[in-house]
Amino acid sequence: MALWTAGAVGLLIAYLLGSAPLGYLAGKLLKGIDIREHGSRSTGATNVLRTLGKWPALVVLIADVLKGVAAIIVARWFCPWLYTELSPTPPTASGLQIWVPWAVCLAGIAALLGHGRSIWLNFTGGKSAATGLGVLLAMSWPVGLGAATVFGVVLALGRIVSLSSMLAALAAIVLVCGYEQPLPYRLLVIGGGIYVIVRHRANIQRLLAGTEPRLGRGGPDIKAEAQ
Repeated sequence: MALWTAGAVGLLIAYLLGSAPLGYLAGKLLKGIDIREHGSRSTGATNVLRTLGKWPALVVLIADVLKGVAAIIVARWFCPWLYTELSPTPPTASGLQIWVPWAVCLAGIAALLGHGRSIWLNFTGGKSAATGLGVLLAMSWPVGLGAATVFGVVLALGRIVSLSSMLAALAAIVLVCGYEQPLPYRLLVIGGGIYVIVRHRANIQRLLAGTEPRLGRGGPDIKAEAQ
């Protein structure tokens, strides 16, 4: 019972961390607007950049990354502590070694879902790329750093954020399979990477049509793109 309680509490906290609507709050606080009614309708940092400017976008980007980091911290340290406190008999070190990676995996997924489907925004949100980066960096910094490098290089060359995010997600999948990582971590990165790419499906259509905007230009105003 203690195990399930600790896991459920950890998942709830990770989801709530991910669901914090920082881009939406920035729009409300700085310009009194609902950012979901502007640009690409996303609450992520890219749409904040187009709508509010570079400094609000930078703050939202960093905060979204930290949401992913915080979710992994909860799973890696708080959940085992809570499990130990609630359990009538102290869990063994080997038991925790098996359980914690799975808790990390589920917390990462919960944070990604929270960002993309925020309970505070009627289950809308962003595309989870920045929060996913935070999850990667906290879970396995070499994988996170590699994905961030791919993102930066592709963005510098093409100035297309969506393409950079998707290629970074693919790079993370390749890296996590190449490094010696626990199975739950690999499943998280593969599932999370696919989720991030699926969230960019409207961007993929525009990339194929040659109409995807580049960084620094006006963004699309597409109501059908549910972010």
